[in-house]
Amino acid sequence: MGNCMSTSTPLKSINSNPNSATNVKSSNQSIPTQRSDDEMLSTPGLKAFSCNDFANGIEYSQSLTEGGEYSDIVFKGWIDKQTLCPSTPKTGIPVSLKHLKSEVFKGDKEWLAKLNYIGQLHHPNLVKLIGYRVDSEDWFLVYEFLPNGSLENYFFREGIQPISWETRMKVAIGAAKGLSFLHDAESQVLYRYLDASHILLDDDFNVKLPAYLAPQVMDIQGYARQGYVAQGYAAPESVDSVYGPGCVSTKSDVYSYGILLLVLLTGRRALKKSMISDQYLLNWVKLFRRKLLQIMDTKLEGQYPENVAVAVAALALQCTDSNLNSRPEMSHVLEKLQEALTL
Repeated sequence: MGNCMSTSTPLKSINSNPNSATNVKSSNQSIPTQRSDDEMLSTPGLKAFSCNDFANGIEYSQSLTEGGEYSDIVFKGWIDKQTLCPSTPKTGIPVSLKHLKSEVFKGDKEWLAKLNYIGQLHHPNLVKLIGYRVDSEDWFLVYEFLPNGSLENYFFREGIQPISWETRMKVAIGAAKGLSFLHDAESQVLYRYLDASHILLDDDFNVKLPAYLAPQVMDIQGYARQGYVAQGYAAPESVDSVYGPGCVSTKSDVYSYGILLLVLLTGRRALKKSMISDQYLLNWVKLFRRKLLQIMDTKLEGQYPENVAVAVAALALQCTDSNLNSRPEMSHVLEKLQEALTL
């Protein structure tokens, strides 16, 4: 294993004025100034909803709830498209309201500054954060409504038709673009929470990463991190006592992305728990390093280009190298994935 390259908080630096748009790095991946209403809600900053807002007219949505066993509850509400004031299903547009567990986050000025910065990062593969609501000690995040819920629904929920190879690769590209954008932002964002339950999907299966998780995960040994580790996506240096708690970097995100690729290829959970022993997907895949086609999801029924599948699997193994210094940067991963899909 390599040495830990960074022990920074999710945001390395934030301008003293969290509402300043100059914090965001200009990029060809950024959304143009003029965006259609269907792409994103346009707001000058995060809206602070009052405790009476959404007092009525919200409903629990199991399909939108993220994170499995360690999830925060998500509700569905409605707001006016122009004023962002609470509305009704007949006159408003749907939004998601995510209840935050008090054990997981810090609702202080530093946390809000980070959240405001995240709210200014605009990219087609990031969830649009609209605002937050405070009810005494309870906090809610308000963000765009994504009707297809999480990627996990399409792999590990009974009765759901398997998604095609083309859709899986669309998800892989979208997640890579979102992560690459976050890593290249002027105030770099370490995502730290990538797994199938936190890959959100719009009605056309475009990936939307909930970047608001970055400031939420404050303590690597905290409740949220335990839930993440339990999913099997955490890089070894982020949990290994040899490095010490909090040893995370962009390469930790790359590792998690590699695990995500393996989930997309195999249709298996990153970690399968049993009474006998825990079975990690990565360890199983490594048994077939020389015969990577044997790891492919049988539900695909062979409907995929074999040479591309092998190239994507090999890239996943590069991303999950135990030596973090041997893992590629996310921008390089995106480039290699795009090249593989043209084979």
